[in-house]
Amino acid sequence: MSDLLTGEIVRWTRIEHGVWRLYAAATDRGLCYVGTPDMPFEQLESWVRARIRGAELVRDDAALAPYVRELAEYMDGARRTFEAPVDVRGTAFQQAVWQALLGIPYGETRSYSDIATLVDKPAAMRAVGAAIGANPVLVCVPCHRVVGKSGAITGYRGGLDMKSKLLELERDRQA
Repeated sequence: MSDLLTGEIVRWTRIEHGVWRLYAAATDRGLCYVGTPDMPFEQLESWVRARIRGAELVRDDAALAPYVRELAEYMDGARRTFEAPVDVRGTAFQQAVWQALLGIPYGETRSYSDIATLVDKPAAMRAVGAAIGANPVLVCVPCHRVVGKSGAITGYRGGLDMKSKLLELERDRQA
């Protein structure tokens, strides 16, 4: 995970796989964005404008093919972990939270307080929630695996329906 530079090219594609319809984007260093299902292209444009100032958005289905393949395999239940690199930027705290999310095993969940403890900020559950909400790479950085302390399905940038579907997919594919 690293800082993104201005003036670079952000390549994007639209993923249409089964019930999933969403945009994904990558820099030369890795996947930088996985969007919310059924949202317009403008959501991606707005995200890039705000986070990678001066970047040029270029549709490049071929360049995104390895990421699309891994996401499709995950959506089909044939993949549990992602190998393709991610290129996400954020504060040191956000980076620590996102790194903690990568440690949550497939099919398991953790609470916000679990993540706060993992990043050595046990009283910072709201800040952890904000960092999780700022995760730009849905699915691959598995923020959907974070639930309320009671196990309740709580907020998710991709919407509670997407979060529920992802958790159900993982639960159904547990061996």
